[in-house]
Amino acid sequence: MKRSTSLKTFSDPLWGDNPISIQMLGICSALAVTVQLKTALVMGLSMTFVVAFSSMIISCMRNIIPRNIRIIVELAVIATLVILIDEFLRAFFYDISKQLSVFVGLIITNCIVLGRAEAFALSNPPHLAFIDGVGNGIGYGAVLVTVAFIRELFGSGKVFGIKVIPESFYQAGYEDMGLMLLAPAAFIIIGLLVWFQNSLKKG
Repeated sequence: MKRSTSLKTFSDPLWGDNPISIQMLGICSALAVTVQLKTALVMGLSMTFVVAFSSMIISCMRNIIPRNIRIIVELAVIATLVILIDEFLRAFFYDISKQLSVFVGLIITNCIVLGRAEAFALSNPPHLAFIDGVGNGIGYGAVLVTVAFIRELFGSGKVFGIKVIPESFYQAGYEDMGLMLLAPAAFIIIGLLVWFQNSLKKG
């Protein structure tokens, strides 16, 4: 029973209750960091770290947090983890940190993180809260990586910054789709992903 509960907690955000395509949360960062695949991947990993550990810590503290300062405590925990991941990126992945700019810091305002703390961590044990956080982080990151792969491939002919479309294609008249490098392209791709997912679920 415990195993099936843990598995369901982990798997639901990956598909059936995905934070972006189903819950429609975290859309802003999906527009901002998906021009390149590597920034989307780092953002997805950063979000997974923050939401998993913040949910676990808040779950551990749920019985001792006074109700009148609950949100303040949650934000303090989330902000601490965001600072840790931001400093880690600055120390070891400085170029990517510069590309992500303020968006790692803005994880604290991402409604997925606080939403999981409020909706799940406060009413479930730490291990389930951690699993829920990992599932939501991976579900969020999977959408980001999918959108970024499409945008980078068709927008600049690259994957992870490496040119993959042969030069012969360009000589034959192929052109990169400049629209893919603009924010509206992310909206369009996410909309298509939502449509595709809903079609599969109905089918």
